Amino acid sequence: LPPRHMDSVVQIVEALESTDYGFTGTVPELARALGGCSTPGCRAVLGEPPDVPPAPPTLSHEQWLLFTQLLHQDAAAPERGTVLAPDGSTVALGPLLAGIEVGLKRAAGWPVPTIEPPIDALYAVTITEVLGTSFLLARDGDGNQATLGPGGCWDDVDDPQNYTLLGPPSPIPDAVANGAMDGVLLGAQVAQAPIPLADLLRVYYGTGNGTEKGRPPSSYRRRDFGMLTGPGKLEEEVAAMLRVLRVLPPTRALLEDVGPEEVMAIARQAAQDFTEVYVECPAIMPRCMWGARPYRGTPKSLTLPLGSVYIHHTFIPSVPCRTFAACAHDMRAMQRFHQDTRGWDDIGYSFVVGSDGYLYQGRGWHWVGAHTKGYNSKGYGVSYVGDFSATLPDPDAIALVRDSLLPCAVRTGRLHRNYTLRGHRQMGRTDCPGNSLFHEIETWHGFK
Repeated sequence: LPPRHMDSVVQIVEALESTDYGFTGTVPELARALGGCSTPGCRAVLGEPPDVPPAPPTLSHEQWLLFTQLLHQDAAAPERGTVLAPDGSTVALGPLLAGIEVGLKRAAGWPVPTIEPPIDALYAVTITEVLGTSFLLARDGDGNQATLGPGGCWDDVDDPQNYTLLGPPSPIPDAVANGAMDGVLLGAQVAQAPIPLADLLRVYYGTGNGTEKGRPPSSYRRRDFGMLTGPGKLEEEVAAMLRVLRVLPPTRALLEDVGPEEVMAIARQAAQDFTEVYVECPAIMPRCMWGARPYRGTPKSLTLPLGSVYIHHTFIPSVPCRTFAACAHDMRAMQRFHQDTRGWDDIGYSFVVGSDGYLYQGRGWHWVGAHTKGYNSKGYGVSYVGDFSATLPDPDAIALVRDSLLPCAVRTGRLHRNYTLRGHRQMGRTDCPGNSLFHEIETWHGFK
């Protein structure tokens, strides 16, 4: 089959939009016919799905098979409906296309479905039904049931075919969260100014080598979703959706013993947790996504929470990386240097900061690094890709650590509330992290 990449999806959509093959609806409606949005809440909002048409003559057998597979929703294996985007994130197509369908219908003057209580259709088909259901099902569990996540990894980022989750699945693995946020953002956009779907996806994800020019809009999804959707809005819509599910025959039994106060408590928790994990905390590329070699030997575990953070710059590579491909390449080069030349067990840093909107996992949250001699077990080592002796990282790369990673580490219990922040040069004989970056971090919370 073609690679499970957003480029393949854009090619399929373009072929479908370029011809009339006996299906009268839009591509998102075709996606729903193939099973892309088949939950009770989605049916209540968008109606029963259309009949599946015969395979369109403009697509090859393999393209049609791929599109069908990507839209066949399997609750037991949500990772099957996902594709890799050029920014390195993984996106579920179901919620993405459902959000765009609502946007297109609104642009065409669609009469809002009369559902009681009233709900925002854009949020209902993308995030609030699955979010409310996830937290509803977990409330009777043993406390270990996952409600959000996990992330996952592709077998081959150049020819992605299989995506494997990195832990026990919840109804909202990272790919579903990404697809839902993108569905909300693009649905809201096309409701204002409809454009062909292939163009919309191409611009947003930077497909067809667009990312070589810099960051695509998809790499800003967390920021943009947070700006569009305050936690209050999300909580309100999850609560409204749960009240709708209470009256729909397929889901009535799920909510028959849940009182109004408990509905509000579930909605509050769901909105709060989703916002923390997917809006306030930064996206971190796992090691398997950048192509890490294995750790040599046995890693030593950190005792959390830690009290310090040490800021570095890589110096070499000296140029900031602005695409997933460039950052992944730089991570592999640094790991080779640290393992083969320095003789260390692994890449030394805890986390590395790209200028593509993502953090890259080095040793990560739980393992002692090799970044700040004498202090590796006392703090995290966070390094910016580039030489920042005379220039600063991009403003949003600065904000990624200062406003996102550090507060997130405190909230999740990995870093003490009263942590200290220092530049590498304060702990040893080095110019790192460069004069410009050092003067910048002197203004950050926790700097000593």
